[in-house]
Amino acid sequence: MTPLSVYVHIPFCTIKCGYCDFNAYAGMHGLMPSYRDAVIRETAGWADVLAEHEVVTIGFGGGTPGEMPADHIGDIIAAIRGHAGAWREAEEVTLEANPGTTGFEHLLALREAGVTRLSLGVQSFDADELRFLDRIHSPEATEASLRLAREAGFESVSLDLMYGLPGQELARWQQNLRHAIALEPDHISIYALTVEDGTPLAFRVERGEVTPLDPDTVAEMYDLASDELEAAGFRQYELSNWAKPGHESRHNLAYWTDREYLGLGAGAHGYLRGERYENIAHPRAYIRALTGNGPGAAQVVARRERLAVAEAYQPDRPTAMFDWLTTQLRRTDGFEPSAFEAKFGVPLRDAAGPVLDECARAGWLEARERVRLSRTGRQLHSEVAVRLLAHLRERFPAAA
Repeated sequence: MTPLSVYVHIPFCTIKCGYCDFNAYAGMHGLMPSYRDAVIRETAGWADVLAEHEVVTIGFGGGTPGEMPADHIGDIIAAIRGHAGAWREAEEVTLEANPGTTGFEHLLALREAGVTRLSLGVQSFDADELRFLDRIHSPEATEASLRLAREAGFESVSLDLMYGLPGQELARWQQNLRHAIALEPDHISIYALTVEDGTPLAFRVERGEVTPLDPDTVAEMYDLASDELEAAGFRQYELSNWAKPGHESRHNLAYWTDREYLGLGAGAHGYLRGERYENIAHPRAYIRALTGNGPGAAQVVARRERLAVAEAYQPDRPTAMFDWLTTQLRRTDGFEPSAFEAKFGVPLRDAAGPVLDECARAGWLEARERVRLSRTGRQLHSEVAVRLLAHLRERFPAAA
């Protein structure tokens, strides 16, 4: 059986942070039991697909999945496992949680429910930065949560950090990095703060209350993180991710290696048989659709019981090539050109040779036995992507 990863979106948060544009909602915890039931119903609607695959990883994202009762998480895992054609025991079931809101008993229950990997949304160890980000935990809470996770039996724990905050200095970012390293996690992810349209942070920027950090300093912070993490024994395997040997996120690698994945839950995205789909976003509408009383109910015949699907489409040829290339280029080891030809039936150089040459001359790309971004190019992934898409649409106009 071919491997399949499953993503489960849990959209609930205690507070929605001002910079966040994810499909997440505060003040809806009362919906959790109904939401759990809806996800299980949606899982049953994909029973035919699950039966054809071996489920190798499950990822719970959000929102804050760690705030959902552990028995709800366990019920969803059991439903996925029950419909799977095969189940690779303990390959990886990863879940995102916030420091300070997951006590020992809850962590132990999550571990017993089948969660094998924990990702803690730390963001910063500086109290002022945490307040700016609307985070409700303290710097000390991260240390306590990691210690409790170890005591509960989690052998793989990741910390998420954010950099490029307004007014943040290199020295403070370095302190955050070194604080995280000193806690001896197995994995560290770093993300630059971005101002997303429609968020409270974007409105503050528009009003002049917040001034984004200059791009040169943000770039220096990324370089500093690369140096610090490498020196501490972490290996970078993706643009934003560093791991100790053997602790790479196997679930996320599915996204970066063109593997199929099933998306469950409100607003979840999936990728099956070359088709991409997106679920109904709002939790209440999602729940109604799964009970047959809301949006999606009229799609029963068309979707073959895929009641939660709001949109599904087959990417055109240049878009599919673009998606594949830009995703593969997120991995620091890149890809072999023959893999592109095997996927699309055309040599890589015929499809994108001029852009690859241009980026190689600029020092952004290495294109020998494998194609990958250089260390400098890792900060210019979006620039490479823009050039690739424009060229591919010109190269394959009839399919655009």
